[in-house]
Amino acid sequence: MSFGLDAIAHVVDEESRSISAENPNGAKGGGATADPKGEGPARNLGPGWKVRPWIPLPAGSTTTLADIEGPGTIRHIWLTVDPKAFRGCVLRIHWNGESRPSVEVPLGDFFANGHGVRSVVNSLPVAVYPIGGLNSYWPMPFQQHCRISIENQLPEDIPFLYYQVDYSLGPVAADAALFHAQWRRSVTTREHPEHVLLDGVQGRGHYVGTYIAWTQMSDGWWGEGEVKFYLDGDTDHPTICGTGTEDYFGGAWCFGALNGAPPQTYSGPFLGYPQWTAGAGTVPKHGLYRWHIADPIRFRSDLRVTIQALGWWPRWEFQPLTDDIASVAYWYQATPHTDFPSLPGLAARYER
Repeated sequence: MSFGLDAIAHVVDEESRSISAENPNGAKGGGATADPKGEGPARNLGPGWKVRPWIPLPAGSTTTLADIEGPGTIRHIWLTVDPKAFRGCVLRIHWNGESRPSVEVPLGDFFANGHGVRSVVNSLPVAVYPIGGLNSYWPMPFQQHCRISIENQLPEDIPFLYYQVDYSLGPVAADAALFHAQWRRSVTTREHPEHVLLDGVQGRGHYVGTYIAWTQMSDGWWGEGEVKFYLDGDTDHPTICGTGTEDYFGGAWCFGALNGAPPQTYSGPFLGYPQWTAGAGTVPKHGLYRWHIADPIRFRSDLRVTIQALGWWPRWEFQPLTDDIASVAYWYQATPHTDFPSLPGLAARYER
């Protein structure tokens, strides 16, 4: 598997385009046309310089970042913004004129930055670098149309959003599926300590990634639960079942948090545990990702994905946990897709 390195040597029938505040519609020859009109940092330089590198996100409004006629493929998304937007703003992507979004995720969580705070991520499809440079390299082909928007649900303006959407215009393969991402949050119960990552998916496709922002509400070890994939008619029992939370995310043995030691964080191409925060007067918070790029989970008709919240009782027995779990599921599928559950409102997304 070359992950694109072999393909870079081949010339293909595509046109490269890029949308940013300096070229908001991606037009050929349309970049750097803003006129400072004697104001701002470029007032003495004139048009063609750095005149309009950012846009505001007004309170209570939706801003369209990209509106593209296809066929084409989104290749890269970069942006940076105040972390208050990470849970206060919602990223949505609509494909091919559909009224329902295929991506609906709080802005930071989409880039594996949960809990409303910045965290460095050094993976293949998602990369976040100091301080808060958010990058997505998920390829997103579309046959007809793409619209990317951000809704600011905060009661205050976000004055500065810097962004760039790099894409190509050209043929899209007939078997190319559309990219989807969905956010969910729940507080597990001792009676049923399970968080649903994804449910209700109908159609054919493949699951490609999991990000979890996990808030630990109890002392001790929290990651004994299993991840389960229910495929193509599975009911009581899943076809794919893991062995534990840290195992699913590529670690082992409580991420090294043994005998009072702190856990060891890491960030790699496909698996990572980049975020762990704890301190006096705070509850431990964790951020974890797994990208199923080399091992996509294929489904033909339907898909459901869950994770358990389990720890240990002192008597060597699993302890059901009441934990706060927020997650993003990433997958590709052919349309039409089923309706997403309603995204929790602003207050239900915030953490304290």
